Amino acid sequence: MQGEKSSQPPHKKTVKVNTSSQVFDGPGPSSPKSTMGPFRGLALIVLLILTRSLSQTQSAEWGSNFVEHRCETNHLPNNVTQAVMNVVANLETISNKVHSNRFGISSTGSDPDKTYGLVQCYNHLSQVECDLCFFKLRTVVPFCYPSISARVYLDGCFLRFDDYDFYKEALGPTDHPICGNTTRYGPAFVVSAGMAVAAAVSQAEVNGGYGEGRESSSTYAMASCLRTLDAGGCRECLSNASASARRCLPWSEGRVDNTGCFLRYSYTDFLSSGSKGMNKVSMKLASVLSKSSLNFKYSTLVKATRSFDAANKLGEGGFGIVYKGVLADGREVAVKKLFMNNRHRVMDFFNEVNIISSVEHKNLVRLLGCSLGHDSLLVYEYLPNMSLDRFIFDDQRGKELDWEKRFKIIVGIARGLAYLHENPKARIIHRDIKASNVLLDAKLHAKIADFGLARSFDEDKSHISTAAVGTL
Repeated sequence: MQGEKSSQPPHKKTVKVNTSSQVFDGPGPSSPKSTMGPFRGLALIVLLILTRSLSQTQSAEWGSNFVEHRCETNHLPNNVTQAVMNVVANLETISNKVHSNRFGISSTGSDPDKTYGLVQCYNHLSQVECDLCFFKLRTVVPFCYPSISARVYLDGCFLRFDDYDFYKEALGPTDHPICGNTTRYGPAFVVSAGMAVAAAVSQAEVNGGYGEGRESSSTYAMASCLRTLDAGGCRECLSNASASARRCLPWSEGRVDNTGCFLRYSYTDFLSSGSKGMNKVSMKLASVLSKSSLNFKYSTLVKATRSFDAANKLGEGGFGIVYKGVLADGREVAVKKLFMNNRHRVMDFFNEVNIISSVEHKNLVRLLGCSLGHDSLLVYEYLPNMSLDRFIFDDQRGKELDWEKRFKIIVGIARGLAYLHENPKARIIHRDIKASNVLLDAKLHAKIADFGLARSFDEDKSHISTAAVGTL
């Protein structure tokens, strides 16, 4: 079947929503104009984290391709700060439910600032793919602040927050189709796509709200209702979505983002990705995210650092700001809040978690855990003397380091590096050794930190690199 190229899609969105300029091919929403005045102290606004590090093709493997997000900017909560904190609490509750059931709802707070949340993965995603899709969903929510009325659509999952119980809503005024990309097909495809959509809708109506359709090995469709809808609401929503989707034909892609359901047809097979098709990076991210022993609740670290109070700031480097925190049990910790302003920083985050959680040595700083979501946070053991540069570049404190102490620090650094270079599991090259990345405990024992630029090499592989790396 020969495709015909055209520069304009037949249908443009008429509703006022925040979307990427490239609805299907873009990595996610663009940053909104700043309305964050009340939130700077809360440190809840984040830019891009987590899965944006993957390429568009890699993202599509596990349903995380961004479709759109909608924010009701004209409707603000009575108490903005409390409402946003309720959203954070809802996300933590929903996270546990999604991880076990690929679906979760939660409500937190009391009127007029009570918030309601829902997250649902579509049935063709595996649990691992759903976990990754959810982690990308939650990174988009802050783009709607200070409004807490938000909807986020990815190809594999959906999120909604609002200040009222919306769980039974089937249709709404902003429901619409999104058509693309730039390829039109002939009458045979129109018939095939129509049959696939009809099959998916029919199956969903008798199969608990989810159905798939395949026709002629060239057209694929999926229909999914929110699990909170009853049979009548699901049928009403899918009937509307089916009619809307047909408005996209003969274009090769069509999606309908309705209030209570989602429908998609495509010329490409988006139903058979499965976790087997996930690349190694995706699987590694999933492994990190599923390590419950490393997870800290975001709210726990907010309390520990007193909402990242400037008075608790220990230092700032190329990768983020470090704060001192005190946990509920009295333990002192160091919390690094990472800068996630581009895809390389995202990979640095996962690189650090992967590497430092797999090694243990007295001359390496110990990672206690991490928190993912509104901010990307790493939690380390707290070292009271902080970094070596605070001594050697300070005339007064430098006097505390006689040559015996300096020699002990040098030996500690050497032992830490030797362990990394001779690690039996994988040889690790730090690539950013400097005084600010050497921490000192109460007895001035050296511990190497900041593994964002580190690289791991298999024992039977050599590595030659002429690229300059490091931070100032």
